[in-house]
Amino acid sequence: MSEAPAIEVRRVSKSFGHVAALRDASLRAPKATVTCLLGDNGAGKSTLIKLLSGVFPPDEGAVLVGGREVSFRSPRHALDSGVSTVFQDLATIPLMSIVRNFFLGREPTRGAGLRLVDWGRAETITRDALAEMGISLRDASQPVGTLSGGERQSLAIARALHFGASVLILDEPTSALGVREAANALRHVQRVRDQGLAVILITHNVAHAHAVGDNFVVLDRGAVVAEREREEVTSQELQELMAGGGAMEELLKPVP
Repeated sequence: MSEAPAIEVRRVSKSFGHVAALRDASLRAPKATVTCLLGDNGAGKSTLIKLLSGVFPPDEGAVLVGGREVSFRSPRHALDSGVSTVFQDLATIPLMSIVRNFFLGREPTRGAGLRLVDWGRAETITRDALAEMGISLRDASQPVGTLSGGERQSLAIARALHFGASVLILDEPTSALGVREAANALRHVQRVRDQGLAVILITHNVAHAHAVGDNFVVLDRGAVVAEREREEVTSQELQELMAGGGAMEELLKPVP
């Protein structure tokens, strides 16, 4: 009997008023695998992320973690279940220090009575976690807004790893990064996968997806229109699937 996926959605649907954002969509994300969720703007990617991360429940269908059906009550509930989501805005507070952003309410404490925050230990943990991501901090008390986009991405991933995530969902992690930082972010994706986590990478950048992905799921207008494994699809074929079959050939035809 095969092992249950780290996280799975089965035939989920979600509507907002008369707009069907998801229609009977399914996705499986096994451990130690990068599952890429692809689709153009309005395909339903953001809605599916929010179902997986506990922002709201599906109208129909089921979400399963480790083979067990769950009903997330909130993003905190999803996080406590091992599902960590790094959104495009990276969920960081620019004017707050790096170490405070790393913990965000889960700081280590000392003392049986008052339970004071152990800032020395918190800074050591932050420095060590970021060092593993290739970032050497000059000052962990500096505002997180002084970090580059790639460094903040690394901070968010390091935070998820430290707090025991088994599933890491990355929402367009390379969209606002330059070429070098994007390449570094993709190396982090591979590293996380090699540590045994299930990674769901949401992107519309086919080249980035094909560089690190093991499985690919293509959404179009809320429905899954294609599922492929890495060895059975090329980057060009993925682009065509996202564009809707022959649409890409039409776009590339020379203008008469």
